[in-house]
Amino acid sequence: QVQLVESGGGLVQPGGSLRLSCAASGSIFSIGAMGWYRQAPGKQRELVAAITSGGSTNYADSVKGRFTASRDNAKNTVYLQMNSLKPEDTDLYYCHLHARRYTGTVDDYWGQGTQVTVSS
Repeated sequence: QVQLVESGGGLVQPGGSLRLSCAASGSIFSIGAMGWYRQAPGKQRELVAAITSGGSTNYADSVKGRFTASRDNAKNTVYLQMNSLKPEDTDLYYCHLHARRYTGTVDDYWGQGTQVTVSS
C-alpha cells in the first residue's frame, strides 16, 4: 500500500502565502513525477504544478511566478509554496505521484485533498 498525507491548507487573505506538503509512505521502490492538482466543485481536476525526479518543473499559466513546487526525495515529500494568493486560487488541492512499488507495480496515487481558501 501507498499512503499520501497532505497538510498546510487553510484560510488566507488575498496576497498571503501558504505552503502545502505531501508525504508518501508505504511499499515504495521509487517515485517519478510528483505534483499538485486542484479541483473546484463541478469542474475538472487541473494541474497546478509538477516536478520530476530530477527537479524539472512545470506550472499552470495561472500560477507561474507565484507558486513553486519542490521535493525532498529522501523523505518522499513534495511541497507547494504558494505566494501572492488570489481568491481564484480557492480550491481543493490534491497531491499526486507516480510510483513503482517493490512488487513492480507502477501506478498513480492521490492524496485526500486539502482545502485552500483565499478570502478577505
